[in-house]
Amino acid sequence: MTTTEIPEFPMPRAAGCPFDPPPAARALQEETPLARVRLWDGSTPWLVTRYADQRALLVDPRVSADITRPGYPSPAPLPKGGTGFGFILMDNPEHARLRKMVTAPFTIRRVAAMRPAVQRIVDDLIDELLAGPNPVDLVEAFALPVPSLVICELLGVPYADHGFFQENSKVIVRRDAKPEERLAGHQALIGYLDRLVGAKLENPADDLLSGVAARVAAGELTRVEAAQMGLLLLVAGHETTANMIALGTLALLEHPDQLALLRESDDPALVASAVEELLRYLNITHNGRRRVALEDIEIAGETIRAGEGLIMASDIANRDPEVFPDGDRLDLTRDAHRHVAFGFGVHQCLGQPLARLELQVVYSTLYRRIPTLAPAVEPGKIPFKHDGSVYGVHELPVTW
Repeated sequence: MTTTEIPEFPMPRAAGCPFDPPPAARALQEETPLARVRLWDGSTPWLVTRYADQRALLVDPRVSADITRPGYPSPAPLPKGGTGFGFILMDNPEHARLRKMVTAPFTIRRVAAMRPAVQRIVDDLIDELLAGPNPVDLVEAFALPVPSLVICELLGVPYADHGFFQENSKVIVRRDAKPEERLAGHQALIGYLDRLVGAKLENPADDLLSGVAARVAAGELTRVEAAQMGLLLLVAGHETTANMIALGTLALLEHPDQLALLRESDDPALVASAVEELLRYLNITHNGRRRVALEDIEIAGETIRAGEGLIMASDIANRDPEVFPDGDRLDLTRDAHRHVAFGFGVHQCLGQPLARLELQVVYSTLYRRIPTLAPAVEPGKIPFKHDGSVYGVHELPVTW
């Protein structure tokens, strides 16, 4: 390709097709396993278009997740002093050292024990929905509160502060935010979490941040590392799942046959299958997973040179026809468990058991308790988050 032919990334979705990957990305997937794309800063990393190659590179030790390395394809200008997102943008062994400190609360067994508490949160919010105004914005009244309440309880963050951390989270995940806006949001959240860690040092409780504070007291973590860890868990713990709840609900409302299948079944296996298929079909990671090559790598007939950036776009990987035949069709009975919505390899999402649990409880409860749930506006009037690194809807007016 000449420089004028290299497409911009991220690519726009087609009007009227908000659940599908960008047509230009799908076209590249059909044409080639690796293609150059242009980022905001003029750099031209490789877009890895196919499922098998993405998985291979995500486990390759010659590929780095360290955002500070030259050539890393950053999705936006970095704030001064770094990203503040801790181990998610580090390589082993430091990544493994820090991640291990917060793994225990997210094990499948520990998360499974949270199901009754999550069910109570979902039921209470549905009670409030039914008793409140109609129509209502499902994002503000339900999709955001569910994961925010859950992650606040797990971390030991006061839910009364949810307005503060949600507003600042929106800024730092908005792709077109100015560097100074992103820096201000980041500093506000880091300062807030540093104060919380300090409070936990003085008065520890039975929560994750108290465990992190204990690591600080033992000299295993610095206060800065602890605050960054808290920031990662707080933002990732509510932003992604909230968007998945709202976007998944809209997708089901647009596919009434699939919604009926889910609403009319009490089979936990079908609910679990529905969650995996919606994660595959929708994919809310807008920026792709970013990496940089540490050495020359031969893959798919191409040579990726040391220092060249890589973007693994999950949305097109999860529609790869070699892995998911008829992948543009939403099918809740499909075996979709091999999707890469949570990533792959050592950096795959730490909180995926919790996200799965929350989505299973929501998807098995909301539509059964409100069987007449429907959009309150025409599809074309629903504002999608084309401007964010996390995809979803800004609001979802619903009625019943």
